[in-house]
Amino acid sequence: MQEPRRLTHDDLDERRIIYPESRNRALVNRFRDLRTKLLEVSGGNNFTLVVSGASSGAGSSFVALNLAAAFAFDQAKTALIIDCNLREPSLHSTLDVMPETGLTDFLDDPDYDISRILYPTGIPRLRLIPAGSRRETPAEFFTSFRMKQFLQAIRRRYPDRFIVLDTAPISESPDARILTELCDYAMLVVPHGKITAATAEQAATAFNPDKFVGAVING
Repeated sequence: MQEPRRLTHDDLDERRIIYPESRNRALVNRFRDLRTKLLEVSGGNNFTLVVSGASSGAGSSFVALNLAAAFAFDQAKTALIIDCNLREPSLHSTLDVMPETGLTDFLDDPDYDISRILYPTGIPRLRLIPAGSRRETPAEFFTSFRMKQFLQAIRRRYPDRFIVLDTAPISESPDARILTELCDYAMLVVPHGKITAATAEQAATAFNPDKFVGAVING
């Protein structure tokens, strides 16, 4: 997997993205531990994971991106992060990617090739699929048969890849619940000290309990 550009350690530090040599060992170890726990749940197999915030500003994109980066530490594996927050996509900005097309463009056109929406991130073994140019009625995109086909095709085409879907907050949109039905697991990001325990519990119970792997406290 060739990288046309590489983000420097200073670039990664500025963007709060982990890397193996990072001086912020506490943050690196936190995501390594999270990666290990998810691998224990999956029996060591690759999987698709929905990451959603319990509220706006929970930091789900931060968690999703760093978890994907942690999976990409393994030189025998690759990771893919998909920006499914069509209302407020942010991953392309964080990674300094200037996408011409993305997920919604692929879902709109049956003749689109997946390779056209896969972007290098500047991080070894990590690829990004940005949200795309059309962002109206995201639930209609995610309930489409084409979305199901897309995830199946990604898994067949890249069998060594961990796939993380960053979604809109589950408290504000049905998108995370819809996508969880198409994926293996779902994880909730709870902002530390910003919401009540009852609100966090309500967000957690919105997921399919058979696929919900737990909550991460961010902050």
